[in-house]
Amino acid sequence: MPLQPLLHDRLAVLEAPMQAWSGPDGQIGPGGHVDGVYCADTRVLNEARLEIGTDGVGAEPEHVFSTIEGADRARIVYVPRNIDGPGADPEVRCDRIRSVSRRTVEERIVLSSALPEDLEAVVTIHLATDLADMSLVKQGRGGPPVRPEPATDGEVAWRRDGLIVAVDCPGATLERSEVGAVATWRVRIPARGETGITWAVRADDARSVVTAPAWMPPLAATVEGPDHRLARLLSTSLEDLSGLVMSTRDAPNDVFVAAGAPWFFTLFGRDSLWTARMLLPLGTELAGGTLRTLARRQGTRDDPATAEQPGKIMHEIRAASQHLDTGAQLPSEYYGTIDATSLWINLLVDAWRWGMPSEEIEPLLGNLEAALAWQVDHGDADGDSFLEYFDESGTGLANQGWKDSADSVRFRDGTLADGAVALVEVQGYAYEAAVGGAQLLEAFGRDGTRWRTWAEGLRRCFNEQFWVEDARGRYPAIALDGAKRPVDSLTSNIGHLIGTGILSPADEQAVADRLLGPELAAPTGLRTLAQGQGGFWPLSYHGGSIWSHDTAIAVMNLSRAGFTLHAAELATLLLSAAPAFDYRLPELFSGEGRPVPYPASCRPQAWAAAAGVVLATAPWGLVPDVPHGTIRMVGSHGGHGGAVASRVAGLRVGGRALTLTAAGGDDRALRVECDPAVRVIATAPRPARPRSS
Repeated sequence: MPLQPLLHDRLAVLEAPMQAWSGPDGQIGPGGHVDGVYCADTRVLNEARLEIGTDGVGAEPEHVFSTIEGADRARIVYVPRNIDGPGADPEVRCDRIRSVSRRTVEERIVLSSALPEDLEAVVTIHLATDLADMSLVKQGRGGPPVRPEPATDGEVAWRRDGLIVAVDCPGATLERSEVGAVATWRVRIPARGETGITWAVRADDARSVVTAPAWMPPLAATVEGPDHRLARLLSTSLEDLSGLVMSTRDAPNDVFVAAGAPWFFTLFGRDSLWTARMLLPLGTELAGGTLRTLARRQGTRDDPATAEQPGKIMHEIRAASQHLDTGAQLPSEYYGTIDATSLWINLLVDAWRWGMPSEEIEPLLGNLEAALAWQVDHGDADGDSFLEYFDESGTGLANQGWKDSADSVRFRDGTLADGAVALVEVQGYAYEAAVGGAQLLEAFGRDGTRWRTWAEGLRRCFNEQFWVEDARGRYPAIALDGAKRPVDSLTSNIGHLIGTGILSPADEQAVADRLLGPELAAPTGLRTLAQGQGGFWPLSYHGGSIWSHDTAIAVMNLSRAGFTLHAAELATLLLSAAPAFDYRLPELFSGEGRPVPYPASCRPQAWAAAAGVVLATAPWGLVPDVPHGTIRMVGSHGGHGGAVASRVAGLRVGGRALTLTAAGGDDRALRVECDPAVRVIATAPRPARPRSS
């Protein structure tokens, strides 16, 4: 039976819209794996297998080492023992350097020798493609081999429905067959020297909605401090994020970050919005591109088949509809998300506060008003003040928050909740969006009264209906079910409420303390479902695993609410997981006491990579308000176990440089270097309760 391919041990390099996946040995081989070269949503090669030998006798070289040298480059080292000398020492070596650009995946095969005489060798690359759609590969399936066009002048090509794939093999002899092509080079390896060959695959898919960006936003920051892990995590994260930047074909200058590789290499409302929000300390350009790209596709009509509604922000966009292994069938433009609209508003408001120019804000005010109206008129379908979802089509996603698996919303005893579901974090997003959206509208001379009034009603109803209790005290339920009963499991979702304004200061303190309690806080991050709850399992997708972005959002929210001591402690936990994943934080991993991979986890994933920026910046407690000329910061950040850098440079606020420095001494007082027109307001951190209490 076909199964979704596992990813934890695969070697991936990418630069959107191209990506290449292989086994740890660098070989790209046919079968049920994810292995292949992809352009957007199509696998353009599913075999690129290297053999080395002599006339008539070739074999795959023995793999000894692989390393990622950047998001777009990997090196694989082999020893071709079948052409080596008889001794135990490897005297012939093969380096396979794989690099990715926006249109091309290229390999340089370098053969080097320590032998005292020249060596004749034959290098062969076996090439094939099934031109399979990404959704088919995700199900563990593939397509039949596609016959190539006639090989000419060192090139073999495949074409279909606007897709062009061409493999250049300069200097090779090419043989074409029904199932692919074989490129062969005869080379002479000089005595105690080296030689090499190069081949490359170029692809362009005119059917694809997404493409390479016309420019790259500034994604650069550096950290200094006693803990080298943070600098390595930040560097790797920024490389991965740069590789995930893309645009849509209709607006190549508006860039955004694709949700992740390999399956989600496209625009996702929720993922792209959260990523842009987490990256605001690097500038507002990425936020602007993300906001405009989604605004152009904002809903204008009621369509149950796509879940489109007036004012609604979409979930994802593809070149074609998708048939998921869960049985869902998603159209190419799908709006089945309960939170993206509120998150779009919150990104716009935050970008304004970080200094996004007024000339970029004003054209989006109509979209803002439409999004606010969607919250009230459509998101709150039954008029009870809460945003809830229900899949009207019967073929869409059953759960439409970020925990979108079918078993993610359950009671404390493990019973699954029935819809329509009102998720706890969505109410926080919506409240923050209504209040912030009103403030933004009023700053530009428009009326925000309706949204403020609605937000106050939501806040009152939330505090009346969402709170539940266990032996440790009160906490917000994960959701209300279709009968408006609190779904009383303890989950990481409550971390998304902090800083939204929907909680009273006392309740916010209680939630902050609860996040760091032993049920939710594992040694490496925040569990999605608390230990001891019904259905808990550390390798459950949303029922006990740790998601990198989920922990980072809690860190970010704690910080902006003034809980910098909590934020730094939680940041330290997530940072401790980074070395186990070579500083490329995965989408999710096990919620046990050690960083065990979740084998189907995407990596790199946009919002997981953005966590690196959060860990570097959030514990300072920065809350910019450029329109009013201020930056609020916490006056001290001592006692954080080394998770906080002593200096962070390369940040920007209001288009100007921003540098954070922690002075020496026991109090580790903070300094902010920025435009003198912005006034820094220092505040004290809110208290932290010991984690063991």
